[in-house]
Amino acid sequence: MKTRKVTIYSGKTFTVPQGIQRIDSASTHGWQVRYQGTKFFSDSVADGGDATKALAAATRELLNRIATMPAPVVLKRGPSANKKSGLPPGISGPIVVSRGEERVRSAVLSVLLPRFGSTPQLKSVYIGTENTYTQTKYRAALKEAKLLRAEAVADYEAAATRARRKSALALRKELASSR
Repeated sequence: MKTRKVTIYSGKTFTVPQGIQRIDSASTHGWQVRYQGTKFFSDSVADGGDATKALAAATRELLNRIATMPAPVVLKRGPSANKKSGLPPGISGPIVVSRGEERVRSAVLSVLLPRFGSTPQLKSVYIGTENTYTQTKYRAALKEAKLLRAEAVADYEAAATRARRKSALALRKELASSR
């Protein structure tokens, strides 16, 4: 898991995992977990607080959230405001393409399939030629395109969650060995 060095108001420096932010203001000091929601862990400065204990509690909370919740994914859930076709995100078309020597034109839907850790794949779903294109074939192709996109998004989310949990396990082991 990615970490960074954070120096707090007292001058003390901490190694902080990704997903935890430092909050220092006139009224409060502490660590905030930002993973599928937020939770604040105060240093309790008024009580002579301890930023180290607050960070440890925040780290436990972060690791617990990673272990029990899916990883947050930044894939679009709805169509862009500028998209006029009414198609879901990741699907474009129909697109007219020419194939082969005879220059037969056919229509396809273009589907963007996200892949975690690598570049997305672009897949074409065939609808029909100029002579065979029908609304029934379009609806069938759209159904197939939506299914392909949904499967790819589910695979992406699962892979992102696995990767996040693997990095959290490495952090958990690192913390255990430093005690």
